[in-house]
Amino acid sequence: MGEKNQEPHRWKFFRAGDVDQVVLAQGADLENLSELDQKLWMALSCPTRGLEFDSRTLECIDTDHDGHVRPPEILAAVDWAKQVFRSLDDLFAEGNSVPLASIKEETQLGRDLLAASRRLLAKLGRAENSTVSAEDVAGAAEILAASRFNGDGIVPADSADDEPTRRAIADIITAMGPKLDRSGKPGVDQPTIDKFFEEADATVAWLAQADRDPAIRRLGGATSEAAEAVAAVRAKLDDYFARCRLAAFDSRAVVALAPGESDLAALSGKSLTNEAAEIAQLPLAAIGAERPLSLQQGLNPAWAAKVATLVSAAIRPMMGADKTTLTESDWTTIKQNLASFFAWQAARPSAALAALGDARVRELHTGTFRQDLSALVVKDAALEDQSSQIDLVEKMILFRRDLVRLVRNFVNFSEFYGQRRAIFQVGTLYLDGRSCNLCLPVEDASKHAAVAGLARAFLVYCDCTRKAGEKRSIVAVVTGGSTDNLMVGRNGVFYDHKGSDWDATVTRIIENPINIRQAAWAPYKRFVRMIEEQVAKRASAADEEARQKTQAAALQTAHADKTKAGETAARTPEPKKIDVGTVAAIGVAVAGMATFLSSILATFLGLGMWMPVGALGLLLAISGPSMLIAWLKLRQRNVGPILDANGWSVNALAKINIPFGSALTKVAALPRGARRQLRDPFAQKRSPWWLYLTLLVLAALALLWWLGRLDRYLPGKFRSDAVFGREVPAETTPAGK
Repeated sequence: MGEKNQEPHRWKFFRAGDVDQVVLAQGADLENLSELDQKLWMALSCPTRGLEFDSRTLECIDTDHDGHVRPPEILAAVDWAKQVFRSLDDLFAEGNSVPLASIKEETQLGRDLLAASRRLLAKLGRAENSTVSAEDVAGAAEILAASRFNGDGIVPADSADDEPTRRAIADIITAMGPKLDRSGKPGVDQPTIDKFFEEADATVAWLAQADRDPAIRRLGGATSEAAEAVAAVRAKLDDYFARCRLAAFDSRAVVALAPGESDLAALSGKSLTNEAAEIAQLPLAAIGAERPLSLQQGLNPAWAAKVATLVSAAIRPMMGADKTTLTESDWTTIKQNLASFFAWQAARPSAALAALGDARVRELHTGTFRQDLSALVVKDAALEDQSSQIDLVEKMILFRRDLVRLVRNFVNFSEFYGQRRAIFQVGTLYLDGRSCNLCLPVEDASKHAAVAGLARAFLVYCDCTRKAGEKRSIVAVVTGGSTDNLMVGRNGVFYDHKGSDWDATVTRIIENPINIRQAAWAPYKRFVRMIEEQVAKRASAADEEARQKTQAAALQTAHADKTKAGETAARTPEPKKIDVGTVAAIGVAVAGMATFLSSILATFLGLGMWMPVGALGLLLAISGPSMLIAWLKLRQRNVGPILDANGWSVNALAKINIPFGSALTKVAALPRGARRQLRDPFAQKRSPWWLYLTLLVLAALALLWWLGRLDRYLPGKFRSDAVFGREVPAETTPAGK
């Protein structure tokens, strides 16, 4: 009844990333984690690779070993900790050791861990210690690993008492591959031993088949050598007799199938040897209708040695010592005599054991090696309890140190939004006068960018290298500074959390707004860039035209003595005359532009005291759309898609607003109290463009005043007719004109 009336746990939440996140500050929060609705968890899955987190801890939590940690595994780890620790508050204090007094003796698991910890300390000679640490576990593991038997069920060669057994272990490792024991030494386990001897049984039975059937070994012990010699030239001999058969069918094939002059000519300019691939591609011998192969002369040099081996190993034992030519029927007979051997050889049950040799396989099969090796494995496995106890103590210490931190990077993102780095942040990128703290590992930039681009953040992908040849790829989120000089190919430096520095080169950029101020200036920068590009194109075209004219003039000068004066005069075009219509059109265009500008200026001056508001409106009309788009994208900027691209399953929209973004990217700034010497002896002299612009504006205003266009905006005594009298152009014009 007391449990039913117990009040539910009262959760606390904090606001970060525009999301309500649960506070995990005490053992009660962790103990009641299973009651928290998983829809309120920040993540539902995280990978076990690519994190700044102890991989051994992740292995202990990832019980299904699928490379991901999910909520059931987090809750299972918390339940395990509840059975081990008297209070889960101990997990919130940083430390790399566990006081024995904090182990819960009320549970069987707690009692077992307490006893294992005391045995471990006693083995290290520290029985009086009241705490067990990670260093104690490492020391015990080293002692156990250095022992002949360490309880992992894997037996290295040096665990055997005698040389024959050690050699047997080495042979099994050669055939089946090694298993690494706790100390890192290669060895064999019971499944490997069983598989090896099963294949040895099949191999011995396969060898016995050849001993029983005389058709397999026609030449006795020399059959294998003969088969190797036949296999070495089989394709080439088949090719030769096929060509001779085709020549018998049609005499024209003799020329068509023989090497052409072009083939031989191609070899003339090369440094050749008998083993040259170009020679080996030529026919085995000269082609002729039904021509037998001469075994002594006329052979392709690249194949002569292999044919000689064939003669000594197969032809003479089967056809007689006086055999000097080989007919197609002889060749068919040889292949038929060895057909049973080839079929038997193809049926070999285990290719892995072939490297040991048939005699060694028989030796291992007939001895007591299988029983001896299995006995060694049993002796090693007898210490499994001791090994598993060390693993359990290690798991307890790892959970004491790491479990809360993992939960704070899984259930909430308090470390990401707090002062400590999150486990998915792998370092800091220094690039273009800024430091980017939100950097994540990347395996495939193209695949990653397809998802991460949905984060609406400015992303920079970099390939990082070190002198030792190490390579890695990262993506950095840029949330501050200007992007004008960020481009593919720029170099920076990446510092990982171990303090190692990497050369970083930008390989890919996903552009998105960084701040509204940058968006406000973007239209003007684009306009200036467009003008620069057009000017550059016009200058390039003019330069090319001038170059062509200079080249034509130089060519004409060089051939002046060969050109008749009359012909030159005839070819010289008359200079083009200025078209009156063109001049008129230009005048109309200039007048129209002047009228347009004067009307704009008059309208602006007509605002009177509202001219600043008009100027502001003009700026908003130009920059407003860009700023609006930037504002909308910045409101959507979040870290979720970036983590999803790394294998996470983010359960909430964890936003990166402008204040938080300024904390993720630091822009270069002078230290507080620094002194600046403003005089730069090498500063570029600036042209007084502002003076020219001011004079131009004053001249335009004076012209408009003189023309009388400003009279309606000025007091009576300052109007143009009052100042200039009859000389005003508007009044000098006769009435009625």
